[in-house]
Amino acid sequence: MKVLKMKLLSKYGLFFFIGVLIISIIRVNFFYKKSIYNGNEKNFIVEVKQIKKSNKDTIYFKNTENLISYYEAFPYNVGDILKVKGELKKIKRNTIPNSFDYKNYLRSKGIYYELKISEVVLLKPNNSLLNKIINYIEKRIHSIGGHNEYLYAFILGNNGYFKDEVIEKYQVNGLIYLLVIGSLQMHLIVRLLEKLLKILKIEGLLEILFLAIIIIVYILLVNKVIGVLRSGLCFLIKKILKYLKISIDYSNIILLVASILLIINPFYCQNIGFQYSFIISYALRLVSKKITGNYFLKLLKISYVAFIVSLPISIYHNFSLNFLTIILSIIFVPLINFLLFPLCIITFIFPCIIPIFNFIVDLIEELNTFFYQIIPFYFNVRKPTYIVVLIYYLFIYLTYKNKKFYYVLISLFLIHLNINKFLNEKFVLFFDVNQGDAILIKNRDNISLIDTGGSYNYKYSSDIIRYINSIGLSKINFLILSHGDYDHMGEAINLVNNFKVEKVIFNCGPYNDLEKELIKVLDKKKIKYYSCIKELNIDKSKLQFLQTKGYDNENDNSNVIYTELNGYKFMFTGDASTITEKEILDKYNLGNIDILKVGHHGSKTSSSKEFIDEINPKYSIISVGKNNKYGHPNKEALDNLKNSNIYRTDQDGSIMFKINNNKLIIETCSP
Repeated sequence: MKVLKMKLLSKYGLFFFIGVLIISIIRVNFFYKKSIYNGNEKNFIVEVKQIKKSNKDTIYFKNTENLISYYEAFPYNVGDILKVKGELKKIKRNTIPNSFDYKNYLRSKGIYYELKISEVVLLKPNNSLLNKIINYIEKRIHSIGGHNEYLYAFILGNNGYFKDEVIEKYQVNGLIYLLVIGSLQMHLIVRLLEKLLKILKIEGLLEILFLAIIIIVYILLVNKVIGVLRSGLCFLIKKILKYLKISIDYSNIILLVASILLIINPFYCQNIGFQYSFIISYALRLVSKKITGNYFLKLLKISYVAFIVSLPISIYHNFSLNFLTIILSIIFVPLINFLLFPLCIITFIFPCIIPIFNFIVDLIEELNTFFYQIIPFYFNVRKPTYIVVLIYYLFIYLTYKNKKFYYVLISLFLIHLNINKFLNEKFVLFFDVNQGDAILIKNRDNISLIDTGGSYNYKYSSDIIRYINSIGLSKINFLILSHGDYDHMGEAINLVNNFKVEKVIFNCGPYNDLEKELIKVLDKKKIKYYSCIKELNIDKSKLQFLQTKGYDNENDNSNVIYTELNGYKFMFTGDASTITEKEILDKYNLGNIDILKVGHHGSKTSSSKEFIDEINPKYSIISVGKNNKYGHPNKEALDNLKNSNIYRTDQDGSIMFKINNNKLIIETCSP
């Protein structure tokens, strides 16, 4: 009877998992929407769950509902029970499309609020042996110094200590998974334990019990990292089934563990690590009999299979693919798994070898940087819809069954890669870059970016870069800078360093220091740049520059740009003041404007009643930071715009005007 049940599981295991996955998606989207807090609570009893050390520590608190907090040099330890006084602050969603959704990420951890701490009292110090071990390990790693971010990653499963530029290089090379402790490390630990137990002649149920304790402790030690969780549970279930003399294919054990985890925590369905780990391990198990040859040939075949089956996930989450990844895995997998990982353990035990450890890390990172700079094999791919992802997996499965479908799969990817050439897509996107401007105009596969935003507290260029990548483009045809203020061009150098920029357009007037710094980069990269021009031709549209008179300040020298897209009139005014507005009214007969980017963030120095009454904008966009120190937008400017439909980035997030079949569609990305 047991064997029959296992046969049924083997036959319908995949369908059972798909059913559990669908139910998990429904649970996440319809049953986990609300917090138990109303937001007015002030006092909390919490347990410190995790601490991520940085310039400002990130602390995860365990409560009836988990909370997150940020604190400089947090003086308490994991496991401490605290009485905390503070205010709850709602987590806001991303306001730039396709940027990292921090709200959804925290919601997957059961966190809806940030706790702003005003007072902390220690009620009960950490008494858990496991937490004491974690605290000891953290303090020891911290004291070692050097490249200890690898020690945090490979000993505690915490990869939050890596610098952004290091993460980016591993990610672009398709090797980010190597920075996450996973199945190989779990496999090494289990094999060592099995040999030890064999020497001690511990067998049967006692062996399983001993292994279960060690594996569960290790899973908790590394904070339930998905790769360790999957491989540990799969190993235990396999061991138990073998003891019970029940035969079941390992691929179905993988599906069973995935289903159990989703039933316990449905948010795993949104976890990228979960998706990568289970899909790749399941696929590799299915084709395991075909993976033959010497070590490097096997590794090449494994890399190839992993690349193909993870392709839909990669382009959905990262909007990019690097075909060098297949080859790079052959180089970096042995270096990191069989050299760096053991060296991390040895360095932790014997800190005196830290110079050797640092030298090896530097070599690996130099090698990673070298391949990062090889870009011909790197492609941006437009973010697919859920339906497209399902189609990919359908043809990957059909290819597994019949190799003839491989050509269909390749054709599908090539069409996807070049989809912008087939789309007659036109839109204008006003990015929410806080107190600044950044506007993207997409006309088929041409991109113009007016201003870049700029903040000393946050690099908005990373979100702009991510968005442009997500629509499958890697080139900016025109980077237009309205003027040289930091909030309009502070991110320009970052964007130039991350994209192929064809031409840069400056405003009239002399270059300021910020513009001169950018010009140094443009000269080095041999990018053409112009100033004080009259018009640009983009596909079948024109950008007309209305302000060509020189003034003695940057704001009045702002480029004021007029364009029409499928008959809809747009005007972008930078920080132009009422002086410039009057000049434009005297010089041009503009008529009614459909969409106006309001001058100077809604300041009283712009948007005069005369100017607004003359151009009569149907929609007005105010790019402004929430609770900004300047008091923008000004009440007088808002009164002048009262007959217009006003959108504000501080309230509406990024605002997109799509032109589809000559109809205007407005979409916002609200906080």
